[in-house]
Amino acid sequence: MPQTPTAAGPNAPFHHAGTNGAAVMVLHGFTAGPAGLLPWARAFAEAGYTVSLPLLPGHGTRWQDLAATKYTAILDAVRREHAALAATHARVYVAGLSMGGALALNLASTHAVAGLALVNPGLTLSSPLAPFTGVLRHLSPTVAAIANDIAKPGGDEHAYDRTPVGGVHELRKLFRDTIKRLPQVEAPVVVFRSDTDHVVPESSLEVLRAGLGAGVHLEVNRLTRSLHVATLDYEAEEIFARSIEFFQEVDGSRP
Repeated sequence: MPQTPTAAGPNAPFHHAGTNGAAVMVLHGFTAGPAGLLPWARAFAEAGYTVSLPLLPGHGTRWQDLAATKYTAILDAVRREHAALAATHARVYVAGLSMGGALALNLASTHAVAGLALVNPGLTLSSPLAPFTGVLRHLSPTVAAIANDIAKPGGDEHAYDRTPVGGVHELRKLFRDTIKRLPQVEAPVVVFRSDTDHVVPESSLEVLRAGLGAGVHLEVNRLTRSLHVATLDYEAEEIFARSIEFFQEVDGSRP
């Protein structure tokens, strides 16, 4: 059975030693933490994978910490976690939600990743004020929270109650860097995209389609009943089942 987190709190990291020889790193979204992806991580664990769901820098504490965190520090943490898994597993898959999707794609552009499963991956921002975050962060440190865009009653991803504008400024840098690197991604990708998403615009998927190389396998599954945090929403079980099946298909296609 999957192991429970040893640290206290809903956003404690989750780690599980699997039996099938492959590993999955699961990456959470901006201002949130492991809580929103824990059911997905447990599903991978139940399927036999070694699973690592880390708490990323700047998250799980106070919004002020995220405001002071560079996107490169978050990327470095993801790379270190991948290196630890790759040292003991022949195949490492990456799953991510929102910002976690951008981090997964960025990692796959420079490292050997077996496959990607992305839920509402972020690459663009819809706010007309987004281009001005470099200035706005000094005038208005925070804006309203972007948490809990979930249609199913009772869901809680335990994200910050305010969104730091300085963090959004760094998020934009991550998105720009990742878009530039999309042509270098070679791993097969499965995407789960909500028809209604109040956080990540549809243009993110359009940018992903346009940026990936012609030879890269991209499968898109539309979600009709779930909002942004679809891993806690009505179609969560379908996401879990298909992402596991997709990784198994990738394994089966190898020589």
